[in-house]
Amino acid sequence: MMKLFTTQQTSAASVVPDVQGGNRRAVIDAVLPSVDNGRFAVKCIVGERVQVKAHCFTDGHDVLRVQLCWRPHDKAEFREVPMKPLVNDVWEAAFSPPALGRYLYTAVAWVDPFESWRSEMTRRVDADDVRIASQVGALEVTAAAERAEGADRRALANWATELDAVAADPGADVSTLKALALDEELAMLARRHPDRRHEVRFPLELPLEAERGRARFSTWYELFPRSAATAHGAHGTFRDVEARLPAIAAMGFDVLYFPPIHPIGRLQRKGPNNALAGGADDVGSPWAIGAAEGGHKAILPALGTAEDFRRLCAQAASHGLEIALDIAFQCAPDHPYVKAHPDWFRWRPDGSVQYAENPPKKYQDIYPFNFESEDWRGLWAELRSVIEHWIGEGVRIFRVDNPHTKAFAFWEWTIGEIRRQHPDVIFLAEAFTRPKVMHRLAKLGFSQSYTYFTWRNTKQELVEYFTELSTAPGVDYFRPNVWPNTPDILHEQLQGGEASVFMARLVLAATLSANYGIYGPAYELREHRPRSPGSEEYLDSEKYQLRHWNHDDPASLAPFITRVNRIRRENPALHRDRGLRFLRIDNDQLLAYAKVSESGDNVIVTVVNLDPYNVQSGWLELDPQSVGVDRALAFQMHDLLSEQRFIWQGGWHYVKLDPHSVPAHIFVVRRRHGDERDFDYFL
Repeated sequence: MMKLFTTQQTSAASVVPDVQGGNRRAVIDAVLPSVDNGRFAVKCIVGERVQVKAHCFTDGHDVLRVQLCWRPHDKAEFREVPMKPLVNDVWEAAFSPPALGRYLYTAVAWVDPFESWRSEMTRRVDADDVRIASQVGALEVTAAAERAEGADRRALANWATELDAVAADPGADVSTLKALALDEELAMLARRHPDRRHEVRFPLELPLEAERGRARFSTWYELFPRSAATAHGAHGTFRDVEARLPAIAAMGFDVLYFPPIHPIGRLQRKGPNNALAGGADDVGSPWAIGAAEGGHKAILPALGTAEDFRRLCAQAASHGLEIALDIAFQCAPDHPYVKAHPDWFRWRPDGSVQYAENPPKKYQDIYPFNFESEDWRGLWAELRSVIEHWIGEGVRIFRVDNPHTKAFAFWEWTIGEIRRQHPDVIFLAEAFTRPKVMHRLAKLGFSQSYTYFTWRNTKQELVEYFTELSTAPGVDYFRPNVWPNTPDILHEQLQGGEASVFMARLVLAATLSANYGIYGPAYELREHRPRSPGSEEYLDSEKYQLRHWNHDDPASLAPFITRVNRIRRENPALHRDRGLRFLRIDNDQLLAYAKVSESGDNVIVTVVNLDPYNVQSGWLELDPQSVGVDRALAFQMHDLLSEQRFIWQGGWHYVKLDPHSVPAHIFVVRRRHGDERDFDYFL
């Protein structure tokens, strides 16, 4: 018979396992949250509790100890927090970054011989077993005493001696011996000096970026300074913008965003409504940056001086506003860079530069940078210096135009370099592009990101999209900043001009997302005329001409905007994207959802009528226990928009919304204390 295999006799001593740390039995499968296995940083704000989970286990029934380890990136020593077991070998702990900047976190675990002995001791019943186990415990306690010092060392040594003595006494009561072995106060001493010789450390130190609170919660108002003049046809100035600050602050905004404020190119300057040939008096597009007066570090003279700009920033701050500037890394044909650094651009055989395009849009007045230039290092350094220049002028928030059309590596380097010196700087990525590209930009360091909210209008679209934005893994690094309109986008839903649509979309933006913004005057005054049928461009767009806005128009939405923003400011549940959950309601024209504050003491329930023309009603499911109310008790729903108050009880509740009055409820949940008339804020 043919032999299928043979064996070779070897001595056990001659076989040495090629394994490192084979006596380390703890296993750490994962540490979460983690963005691409630690390639990119998780985001939080200073002082926020960062919940970390680790998947840890070991063979057999021995007891694990698991610690969360965290440190500032520039410190060598980790701080440790004990992790508590949940279910299915998941452990959890939290830490709060105390200052701005980057942190690293990981986990360590080990099989704890002392805790394993105590766990077994609880199950011992037989007298001989208890005595022998006590002697084993005495050895573990002695080892802990040797690792301790001072009073702990003496107390542990005494405990070990007493355990040995009682275990050796055949007349000792088993229950007395067991009580001595399981003494909790002495066990706490032993836990302070564990045997960690065989600990296992998760191989990755995961990065975390702690930013200031405005990165997580902000309310933006966009205006063109050149349209801030009070007289028709006059070019606005920074001083004109100063006059608007009290009104903008009173509406509840905290970020005032300007499109580019630099000199505007004269070559290929666009005319009104994107006309290819601009006239001598046409002001052109602010995004066509650069002319004889200067480039990205200069200010359009018609707006004012650098001193005027610094004064404006100071005046804005006195009203609780921050100025955000547009960073648009592109050039007009007559930008000084084009002559000084021709190798930063892509030249065609006929000696011209290919202008920027985003089909079907064409930007003949804009030259894009060539990030494949042989002098890419010089290009990177110069562009970074642009941001540093405006930081020096007092700006700490930047909205970055089309970052997805520039090299990703450039953004990772630039944002990293800026944050090392200025960790309080916030970057918003204006990128309406493919989802993976938008997420990559967020991972690279952008604090906030534009979204597809403008094009999410049905109940199903909104539920699916905001469920994605408010849950892991995206919520760990992608902070949405939602805009119902921008100077580039007048969605067809707004083109009818109905107040109900503008109001509903504002409520959705302001309550679904912790960061939102509006292209201010146009939204406030319900600008709704498209340039042509089927277009999302505004007619007579401010991008190409001066506009005069009548802020005294009685049809202005300013009072409604003010109320919504006050509700946002006063309710912590609306200050974050986590904690959002959609509620069942039996009408597809009604959208209902709840948001809960981080502390759990504030719950906001929002219901929006998505039909701008008709009254809609339905039954909403809200389990009282899900908002901390006993099912047997009534509770009050206070509509912060209308100041109406409703008493609800049970799990199903009737709602009715007329879009011609107010198309939404923003409820805060209150509960009853004693007398039915006595309600306090609750959740």
